[in-house]
Amino acid sequence: MSKRVRKAVLPVAGLGTRVLPGAKTTPKNLLNVVDRPILSYVVEEARAAGIEHFVFIVGRGQGAIEDYFDANPEIENALEAKGKADILAEVRRDLPKPGQMSFVRQMAPLGLGHAVWCARDIIGDEPFAVMLPDMLMAAKTPALVQCVAAYEQVGGNIIAVEPAPEGEAHKYGIVALDGQDGRLNRMTGMVEKPAPGTEPSNLFISGRYVLQPQIFELLERQGKGAGGEIQLTDSMVELMKSQTFHALEYEGTTYDCGDKIGLLRANVAFALARPDLADAARAAIKALL
Repeated sequence: MSKRVRKAVLPVAGLGTRVLPGAKTTPKNLLNVVDRPILSYVVEEARAAGIEHFVFIVGRGQGAIEDYFDANPEIENALEAKGKADILAEVRRDLPKPGQMSFVRQMAPLGLGHAVWCARDIIGDEPFAVMLPDMLMAAKTPALVQCVAAYEQVGGNIIAVEPAPEGEAHKYGIVALDGQDGRLNRMTGMVEKPAPGTEPSNLFISGRYVLQPQIFELLERQGKGAGGEIQLTDSMVELMKSQTFHALEYEGTTYDCGDKIGLLRANVAFALARPDLADAARAAIKALL
């Protein structure tokens, strides 16, 4: 029987170059979508999938992430004294249980593969999820819930994918499949930014993974790849030689919140999806247009 997925790695150490100057003093993953930080949504998604321990890979100047997931007695006491129970509940909703979160410093920006490798001692010898917090996924059934369900069905390694926009597959990491029947298909390879017309499919890797711990051994001895960084994709291709990988075309919509327009789209979409805000948001958007 496959081990249960209990832990998730969230690489949050990036500089947020595409959303500067907003990310100059606020870590990009703490930028708001409506009234909550991006990370709040991602952690909520992970909890829905049964994640019990979160490993944040952080960089210098990102202490605000740890502070966000800590209690704030001054704010909480003030809200309690004023009888603002609803706001107090919102402030406390993201607080973890003791020992449920770990924060690991990535000493240098050496790529996603290196960031994941930094979590090796905390993850240990069990399958784990990787969640790219830039990618905010709106779905009726949360994206990682779908991935974990697929893992429980077929085991091995699971990669969430989605169709690339028409004519833009060459901009993404694209998966190659051993046939395509339904939403869950066995993978035969991955190609990073294939030349136009050579794409093995139109499905790109979209930011949620379930991986086996043997990936750490490969990352440890892997050299630098594209961009002079240690690429997670390179080790996944190597691991595919000995383990199964399945691509799950998840049901939902991805918003790239590491991009200014993507962040704007996420704000609009999530506001329109909120019953308490939808009418006012729709009226405000119409007024601007």
